[in-house]
Amino acid sequence: MKHIRNLFLAVFVALAGIVAPVVAHAEAMSDYLESALLGHVFKGAAYTGPATTYVGLSTSACSDASTGTEVAGGSYARVAVTSNGTNWTGPTANNGTIANANAITFPAPSANWGSVTHWFISDASTSGNLLVCAPLSTAKTINSGDAAPAFGAGALTFQIDN
Repeated sequence: MKHIRNLFLAVFVALAGIVAPVVAHAEAMSDYLESALLGHVFKGAAYTGPATTYVGLSTSACSDASTGTEVAGGSYARVAVTSNGTNWTGPTANNGTIANANAITFPAPSANWGSVTHWFISDASTSGNLLVCAPLSTAKTINSGDAAPAFGAGALTFQIDN
C-alpha cells in the first residue's frame, strides 16, 4: 500500500513534562486506515470514522499493523478522545494538518510501566484497529509514583502530504 501512495506524514510529538518537543518524520498511518480511506475515496466504500479515538503507549516499536508491546498494569489505560472540533484542531483550507487541541493525560502510574518508546492511536479502548503509530522523540522510563504522563495541547500533530 505504501508503494502506491504518496503520503507524507510529519508527526510532532512531545510527552509533556517528560520529552521535549521534537519533529519526527514518519509514515505513521496504519495499513487499516490507509485501506479504509482509499476504499472510501476511490471506490465509494463505506467508512465512518470512530466517534472516539484512544491514545496509547508502547514499550516496543509499533508498525503499520501492530501497536507493539502496549503498556499494561499499574493503572495504565488508553486515553479516550472524542472525535470532534473541540478536541482536534484543523485541518484548515489546503494545509492537511490536524492536532490535539487539549492535553491528553494518562492515569498516574501505580506500578512501573517500563521504557515507553512509542505512542499510537486506536479506535477502541482495548484491541480495536490501529490508526496511527510513531516513536517518541526520546524513550522515557515511567515508574510507579511518577507524575501522570501527558501529551500537551498541540503535541500530536498529523500532516498529510503538505
